[in-house]
Amino acid sequence: MRLAVIPARGGSKRIPRKNVKSFAGKPMIVWSIDAALDSGCFDRIIVSTDDAEIAAIASKAGADVPFMRPANLSDDYTGTIPVVAHAISWMQEHGDAVGSVCCIYATAPFVRAEDIRRGQSILEDGGADYAFSVTSFPFPIQRAIRLKAEKRVEMFWPEHFASRSQDLEESFHDAGQFYWGRSEAWLAGRPLFSPHAAAVVLPRHRVQDIDTPEDWQRAELMFTALNAAGE
Repeated sequence: MRLAVIPARGGSKRIPRKNVKSFAGKPMIVWSIDAALDSGCFDRIIVSTDDAEIAAIASKAGADVPFMRPANLSDDYTGTIPVVAHAISWMQEHGDAVGSVCCIYATAPFVRAEDIRRGQSILEDGGADYAFSVTSFPFPIQRAIRLKAEKRVEMFWPEHFASRSQDLEESFHDAGQFYWGRSEAWLAGRPLFSPHAAAVVLPRHRVQDIDTPEDWQRAELMFTALNAAGE
């Protein structure tokens, strides 16, 4: 079985009710459910939540909510891997053999079905433990600076003060959309960021973290612009 797991707890603090707040006319989580459905990759799409309202909205959108997530996996400190591992274990305990699993974040309105399909191919064809979405930094991280006392600055890597941007290695970061993985990797708690993971590279204009109200506003503007451009 190929399984999609969408984690969506109810306790978001910086943006209250973030997972079900309306974004471009739909509850936020529905964008992720729709992309999973449209991808055609999955035998089952489940939402792991501790919240009755999220569960109801997810079920109406076409996802399954076969269990309510336990409290010990619903606090501010629980990472993604234990939540996905719990979902896999629950499925297997109830008679379903799980092969590959894709964790899709509930606050990823830019996630696309074709990217999910591409991630599946990269995982299955490349022999990696994981394949997840990344995008490039817009500025060379080797020339990053930190702010110290009294707003004085210091370079993280002073040796690159005179380096030309085009001479520095391009750097990438987690795009925060989806994470394909083999069930054994999730269950063993193997790290996502390792030589055993492969990248699914996305363009920067389709990536936006949504952790603050400012992020939310920026994401809506980007979403509107992409739709207007027909992308």
